[in-house]
Amino acid sequence: MTGFALGESIPPDTAHAVSVSLPTWSANIGYEEGQDWVIGRMTIGYPRFFIHKSIQAFANDLVQKFGPPSSKAMLFPTRQIAARCVAFLTSRAPPALTANLAVIHLTLDTASPSAKTLALFSPAISAVLCSPDAFPFAKEYWQHAGDGISSRRAEFCHGLFRDGLLRLDDDGKQKKPCRGPRRYQKGQSIDDGKPTVVAREEAAQEEESRFLEERFGRNLDVSFVEAAKSAIRRRIAGALRGDHELGGVAPLPDMKTNSRGIVELREDDIYLFPCGMNAIFNAHRALLGVRGGMKSINFGFPYVDTLKILQKFGPGCLFYGHGSDEDLDALEARLRGGERFLALFCEFPGNPLLACPDLGQIRRLADEYDFALVVDETIGTFANINVLQFADVVVSSLTKIFSGDCNVMGGSAIFNPSGRYYAALKAFAQREFEDTYWAEDVIFMERNSRDFVSRIDRVNANAEAIAGVLRCHPLIKRIYYPQYVESRKNYEACKLPGGGYGGLLSVTFHDRTKAVAFYDAIETAKGPSLGTNFTLVSPYVLLAHYQELEWAASFGVEPDLIRVSVGLEETGHIVKVFESALEAAEKGATLA
Repeated sequence: MTGFALGESIPPDTAHAVSVSLPTWSANIGYEEGQDWVIGRMTIGYPRFFIHKSIQAFANDLVQKFGPPSSKAMLFPTRQIAARCVAFLTSRAPPALTANLAVIHLTLDTASPSAKTLALFSPAISAVLCSPDAFPFAKEYWQHAGDGISSRRAEFCHGLFRDGLLRLDDDGKQKKPCRGPRRYQKGQSIDDGKPTVVAREEAAQEEESRFLEERFGRNLDVSFVEAAKSAIRRRIAGALRGDHELGGVAPLPDMKTNSRGIVELREDDIYLFPCGMNAIFNAHRALLGVRGGMKSINFGFPYVDTLKILQKFGPGCLFYGHGSDEDLDALEARLRGGERFLALFCEFPGNPLLACPDLGQIRRLADEYDFALVVDETIGTFANINVLQFADVVVSSLTKIFSGDCNVMGGSAIFNPSGRYYAALKAFAQREFEDTYWAEDVIFMERNSRDFVSRIDRVNANAEAIAGVLRCHPLIKRIYYPQYVESRKNYEACKLPGGGYGGLLSVTFHDRTKAVAFYDAIETAKGPSLGTNFTLVSPYVLLAHYQELEWAASFGVEPDLIRVSVGLEETGHIVKVFESALEAAEKGATLA
């Protein structure tokens, strides 16, 4: 998968793609600096950083109808989430910017003959209306929490709104329900002009059929959504293997076994979220809810928004950015001195340095000093490693290798039934959990993930082959891959007997100009995200930490680091692609 134009979706011609082509080093810088020659050509972007055009269009229409002309809208799936956004805004924005905040709620017009079918999707929208000056704070919440609506939800609900099938809900004070265009209204008897049971039923069935055909297409069976969620949860547990496809909507039998090593694990211990960061956000929110307002610990250099969540929501966090044995000793000294914490959050392995903390030692400290352990297994994947044996909560971004197709977002959290906080977390979830994973996204995720396990072996093999080429090349300063990092022993302690070292690696070059030449020359897809079925290369630190490069460098994360997410290409071919890019870098060739 090569040859993408600047700003083109990755995959190409994909309306809900997760990545966007930034094919040169300078294009990445232009994106970060907001230069029009880049931003103006972007058809799409990573969904938590770039507001999808379908969402923008819906927001603009809501502002036009309900808000002052100069206002902006941020869209959320429920009123509770919108309220959290408002609370964040009022706590962080200057008071003058929050004086005129407004929230509107749109719900389905239950008088519509299609209402019964449409209600299966809970097509509600809550919009926070604010001034342009306050909007960056709303976007900050949206990015960190991952609570915004998906682009597929936006398209669906925008269609309902335009057709008059979403009504303003102001806690029982809404105006008379709008029944929408004539084609959605109930049928009339030809004989006397009065509705008849037959006419109503036939009209409703006809309109429901037409609506679903238009909105979903022939291949989306709406009755399949709950079964699809069940299949996804069971794959995450390791209880549904291979290319198994569900044959109907009947509940699956109870799980008898799983690959997680926790006998008591049940399907309802696994929660699905609209994206991986939302799983992390809600894990943190749940722990605050059951254990109170204590600081957390971020151990190891994390993906950017994980640290932001811990810093900005709640009383803050203690950050050990190296995640080294020395950091672990320093943490233990604090604990012995009487300091207490809510939870320790870590990635296994970390992004982008692929380092692995000592989960066994952390588990010992957690048991002795009473804090929770939350492990993000996105990069390692449960097909390669088992971290639930150590963690109270395991989170993951399903957007990545679990999906692979780069066209849908998703996230998950597992509550370990053997953990000391399990009962309290389950009680919190029963009170507070909102299932906001949009039906269409569920369907795509279930389909994409059917061959997840079989794809992992190929990705592992390709990544090891590429790592072998890079680590021996004289231009390469250092390679970061679980097989070669100093913390390999920690990875091996969690590695499954048939597991590999994953599909993500990073490299740095001795000479920055060679790094730029390599990136510009390599003939792969180039853009944000990871875990795609095709190899995807990114100057990760530029994209994730452009405004804080010196800070990142202080933890060993160099600004010119290049991250490689390895795909399913034929091994010999993808190795040659990297060898050719190295040859171009040696010659100083660049397409910039």
